[in-house]
Amino acid sequence: MKKRVVILLNLLFLFSFLNLSYSEEKNENFNDHELNFYTGMFDFSDDGQRAALFGFEHQNENLVRDSFLGKISPVTGFMLTENSAAYAYTGIQAQYNLGKLKVLPSFTPGLYGQGDGKDLGHIIEFKSELQFSLDIFSNSELGFSYNHISNASLGEKNPGANSYMFNFISEF
Repeated sequence: MKKRVVILLNLLFLFSFLNLSYSEEKNENFNDHELNFYTGMFDFSDDGQRAALFGFEHQNENLVRDSFLGKISPVTGFMLTENSAAYAYTGIQAQYNLGKLKVLPSFTPGLYGQGDGKDLGHIIEFKSELQFSLDIFSNSELGFSYNHISNASLGEKNPGANSYMFNFISEF
């Protein structure tokens, strides 16, 4: 597990270094994509199933739309726990700007693979998330997010999982 964390931190450092070095060359089409790298604790509220996690999420800035719900956009991502549980998802995210602080609620259905981790009761799971992020550079943010994953009683059991993550978001 320590090796995975070291690799993830090195990738984050490398990506942020490369991204900051290109910030001077911005043009109209430069910030077309946003990547969110995150790490945290999967199912922190269940002592027996708690596991470290890391993942990434992509948002295409060209698909952001203003609506009566605020700015909305599609998001797609993948997360993996230290117990080899995996979740691949795609859904919708809203964005509300409060100065340098952004509030980002999202809803993303996806496919869950148990691996050696927690049995969530079904392959189809739904993730509801609330993320707070703070602008730190012209093209990067640091954030904190909390989510709940549940199968909405599609399976015979529905234990759910509550997770928290620390996020590094970068535009490129």
